[in-house]
Amino acid sequence: MQRFENKIVLITGAGSGIGRATAKRLASEGARLMLVDRNAEGLTETLQQLPEHTEVLHRELDVSDEAAVEQCVADTVAHFGRLDVLCNNAGIAGGDYSLATDQNMETWQKIINVNLFGVVLFTKYASRQMREQNGGAIVNTASVAGIRSGAGGNAYSASKAGVINFTMTSACDLGQWNIRVNAVCPGLIETGMTQRVFDYARENNKEDRLGSRCELRRYGRPEEIAGAIAFLASDDASYVTGQALAVDGGNTASLNLPGMKF
Repeated sequence: MQRFENKIVLITGAGSGIGRATAKRLASEGARLMLVDRNAEGLTETLQQLPEHTEVLHRELDVSDEAAVEQCVADTVAHFGRLDVLCNNAGIAGGDYSLATDQNMETWQKIINVNLFGVVLFTKYASRQMREQNGGAIVNTASVAGIRSGAGGNAYSASKAGVINFTMTSACDLGQWNIRVNAVCPGLIETGMTQRVFDYARENNKEDRLGSRCELRRYGRPEEIAGAIAFLASDDASYVTGQALAVDGGNTASLNLPGMKF
């Protein structure tokens, strides 16, 4: 399928994991790309894995830097002439699992700046261009941690809950210009962000427990999230907006114990 032929797509967090898988998936369907990450080495690796002849620009930047975000969107439009899809994927975990009584506010600020404000800023500038075009699609990467507890630290979970709510409120703001805004909420996926968990499990012969709390009894792959993002960004989802789609093997459908419904 070439659902994104001649579509201009901007993807943040494209230097690894879900962002890289999304870049590869959309490029395989004909997208022309602007890839963003603060990790230059990761961006280079992503570029090397794209289908041959993919038209692509890339920028190394901090998604919480408003001036850099504004310039990135302007550069995208200057080069390609338009912007059809924004995938807000950049995020950090922060590694802080301290109790509510022991929160480090610097850590909170750092996580909120990237995970939530980065989404807000790119949406702000991308949607201005989409408004002029009278159309576009925005897909935000949230998390099951934004739906229920137990999937991340307090700051991370709060940031992703904020992404889910901003997805809904911005969908209400932008629908009048035919701009759709949706989110995916990944469960346990093997990425650079979660690699420490996977490495620990494998080193301690506990790999079989990874994803064991999901109804499908397994963890997910970045490509499976990219598939959901591709759907929400495409015309196949032309009547879908303001939604947060859990892609989590059924984790949020239960009480975190497979088969337990009551």
